[in-house]
Amino acid sequence: MTGRGFRIGSGLVAAGVILGGAEIVAAFISPDATPFQAVGAWVIDHTPDGLREWAIDTFGTNDKLVLFVLMGVVAVLLAAVAGLIERPKRPAGSVLFGILGLLSAVAAVTRPHATWNWLFPSILGAWAGIMVLRTLIDRIADLEDVSAAAGGTGAAGGSGAGAGSSGPADHDLDAGAAGDSATSPGTAAVQRDATGGRTARTASTDDVALERRLVVRGIAVAAVAGIGAGIAGRVLEVRSRSVAGERAEVVLPTPKGVPVAVDPAADLKLPGLTPYLTPNSDFYRIDTALTVPQLSRENWSLRIHGMVDREIRLSWADLDARTPVERLVTLACVSNPVGGDLIGNAQWLGYRLDELIAEAGPHPDADMVLSRSVDGFTAGSPLAALTDGRDALLAVGMNGEPLPTAHGYPARLVVPGLYGYVSATKWVTELEITRFDRAQAYWTKRGWSAEGPIKTGTRIDTPRGGTRAPGVVTVAGVAWAQHRGIRGVEVRVDNGEWQPARLAAEPSIDTWRQWAFDWQAEPGVHTLWARATDGTGETQTADRRDVIPDGASGYPSVTIRVNA
Repeated sequence: MTGRGFRIGSGLVAAGVILGGAEIVAAFISPDATPFQAVGAWVIDHTPDGLREWAIDTFGTNDKLVLFVLMGVVAVLLAAVAGLIERPKRPAGSVLFGILGLLSAVAAVTRPHATWNWLFPSILGAWAGIMVLRTLIDRIADLEDVSAAAGGTGAAGGSGAGAGSSGPADHDLDAGAAGDSATSPGTAAVQRDATGGRTARTASTDDVALERRLVVRGIAVAAVAGIGAGIAGRVLEVRSRSVAGERAEVVLPTPKGVPVAVDPAADLKLPGLTPYLTPNSDFYRIDTALTVPQLSRENWSLRIHGMVDREIRLSWADLDARTPVERLVTLACVSNPVGGDLIGNAQWLGYRLDELIAEAGPHPDADMVLSRSVDGFTAGSPLAALTDGRDALLAVGMNGEPLPTAHGYPARLVVPGLYGYVSATKWVTELEITRFDRAQAYWTKRGWSAEGPIKTGTRIDTPRGGTRAPGVVTVAGVAWAQHRGIRGVEVRVDNGEWQPARLAAEPSIDTWRQWAFDWQAEPGVHTLWARATDGTGETQTADRRDVIPDGASGYPSVTIRVNA
């Protein structure tokens, strides 16, 4: 390996020590205080809307994984640069690491739910990494001086590169070693004077080999230390904070009234058609949390305050004393493009929000509920949508089991008729009764619409495109207009007339509705279109608009080639 390669390796392992050390420290503070988490959250908060929506549209629910990969690539590049520019008496790489550590510490401590000790993981991690980098670069400089001496210049009288030099001669170590066969064994090539400078002396191939082994050993030890610290920190964090074991022991309460039973006629069970109920494992997840918050029932509470007659705080034990209800509700993300899959339908178990809010006594002039998550995310919902009699819930169960941690365990909000960014707060801990002219939520601060009612929409699930043989082709999909219901769905082939599709049963106006249409396919290339009409008689618009600022609109379509 050349001197450049050793320097790059030193930068990489030093960066590994920074990240691993930060993981260890964060295990005792908060997993969100690590450099990757803090900087990643900052990136999410400051990503332009257009770029964010492109990422969601392109990568879907894998958007956070892609962000971590990109951050990893950037980290590797910066670490390599730090190793290349670091010198014993010119610590430019250390300065780079220090600046990055400071920036990530600031990013951590300025998170909405951060405390002052969130500074420590990034700062202590950066300090450890800098110490490693300085030590390794110093050792590499010694190796370079030994290599230069063994190459002949040092043995010739000390006038060559590295003789009496206080800095390294940046030689290719392999080239230096190549000349070692002409050099007789001698004493150690490098000694340090009183000021810490280097004085080159006669060197041999054994000296070069020894110094090389010391460099390789140092890099290997640092790499093992960084990886080990990272793994240990992650294990400590999982063991101390994971609520998986607690969740597995939760027994959901029995809902009042007749338990929800999905009408078999609600699911057409056609090949390629999305099932009426979305399995928890397939339910979309779009949120700002880079790691799933781990909130136990013991530490959870819901505070209702603000413009109310009395502030109340509900613990999990308080919920146990109440009787929940079970409802079918379809949730949709405002980032769902026309024909997209950021939408899902589930059976929710929870407590009516109108009853909880009524206990606090909201003031007559209040018009907004600002909900807060344990990780600091906020959503602003119209107070009327939570208290007008619709099945707005503080949900604790999903499809017959406790909420999955990724979907809000132990409690979240579910509000029919509103996009998730203004209503579906996961890991919810706070409801502030306020006004839209006094407060702004996370996404409305970034230019999105304040109230977010869901638009009437539909999607073609099958066929997906491609080639088909002539004959009957079943076109099918789902349509939604939460809290208004679906009255009808129509399909058009090319520029022909709109034709009605058959509809599945509709157990609730708050869920999507399946539909199907039998198309007599004829040879050629054809485009199929679909549109839905909601329960009020309003048909979805053909006006094609992007998701920003209040949801996408337009007709979904699919192009099919029918063989002759």
